[in-house]
Amino acid sequence: MSKYAGKQGSFGLQLAEFAEKANAAINASVREVAIEIGNSLIRMSPVDTGRFRANWHASLDFIEPYTFDDLDPSGRETIESLVAAFNDFRPGQQIYIVNNLPYAIPLEYGHSAQAPGGMVRITLARFQRIVDEAIRNNQV
Repeated sequence: MSKYAGKQGSFGLQLAEFAEKANAAINASVREVAIEIGNSLIRMSPVDTGRFRANWHASLDFIEPYTFDDLDPSGRETIESLVAAFNDFRPGQQIYIVNNLPYAIPLEYGHSAQAPGGMVRITLARFQRIVDEAIRNNQV
């Protein structure tokens, strides 16, 4: 009997286990990137009443067309909602983070002294760092 008897499937099994871990790490990284982008947008949003912060919406596979009268000056509740929405993320889904208030675009382009450089453009400039950090945090 060969010393390798009974070992035929071990490499295939190890490869399958690695693939499963790698997919989990990729999904965790995507989720972490989405959460950090949302956090950045919310934290950088100017605050008067807190309505603008409360109107950042996270969704999967569809763009929410709504606006709300809620106020969230700290952004804490909005961030919690964002994290909850992205905890349901599954591979292949599209991720959306939107703010549908009519003054979102003027705020993005410097209408507020609190955020003269906007929120989206600054977060976009940090995108690669956000991705790199998520990958480091979720390595196999």
